[in-house]
Amino acid sequence: MHPSFWQRLQILSWLEKFPLAHSFVIYVGQTALLVIETLQAIVAGRVRPRLVLQQLVDIGYGSQFVVIVTGAFTGAVFTAQTFYQFSTLGMSSAVGPVVAVSLFRELGPVLTGLMVAGRVGAAMSAEIGTMKVTQQLDALRALAVSPIDYLVVPRAVAMLISMPLLVCECVFFGILASYFVAVKLLGVNSIYFLQNIWRFIDGHNIVMSLSKGFVFAIIVVFLSCQQGLTTREGAVGVGRATTEAVVICSLCILIANFFLTMALNMVFPAGLR
Repeated sequence: MHPSFWQRLQILSWLEKFPLAHSFVIYVGQTALLVIETLQAIVAGRVRPRLVLQQLVDIGYGSQFVVIVTGAFTGAVFTAQTFYQFSTLGMSSAVGPVVAVSLFRELGPVLTGLMVAGRVGAAMSAEIGTMKVTQQLDALRALAVSPIDYLVVPRAVAMLISMPLLVCECVFFGILASYFVAVKLLGVNSIYFLQNIWRFIDGHNIVMSLSKGFVFAIIVVFLSCQQGLTTREGAVGVGRATTEAVVICSLCILIANFFLTMALNMVFPAGLR
């Protein structure tokens, strides 16, 4: 046999001595295969428009209320706290750009990703997991229907479309709430507020926000579907898979956000236009 086979076998044997590392490598490998199979199906045109539209309604339209409330009250609270601190330094006019830049670059994408992971990621994992333990996935295969094409592809396409739009919605309502709190409640001059936002916000901030939303969409949809496809042990396993999907997606979003921030700030540095 080829020497590389024995090398791989030795690596697997070594990993089995460390159960956590072994499970992690298997999980990453299974998720990578799921991503590859989904991309192959999309490129091959095996996309069901009706299912995609249904998922767009469930993911995008159904998540609007949660995203709007989260963005609005985050913007309002952040504005109040920033004003109380900056006003002691005579910098109350800087409240607008600080809140806007924070919403575009960090708070908007991250909070949207976490909310969608909690609402949609859990639902995806529960739906697919229930189908797995009730052998509905085996029934699909018996009918010559690929579970990836029927279940994962529509959710992936819909999530990749919906998440960036939800991020924009979260940021918009966050800035709108920030304007109301700063100008109407705290007495910040509206002209300074809007002018300073216009000076500091440009296309780079929008691209950075949408880029993070796109990456978080990939994380949520594939990790949630992977948890559902690997569900075992009946109803107990479905509950466990749902919980693990939300936890894993949330942690991966926070970890990925750090690396995305470091990388994207090199390409799109913050500052005056």
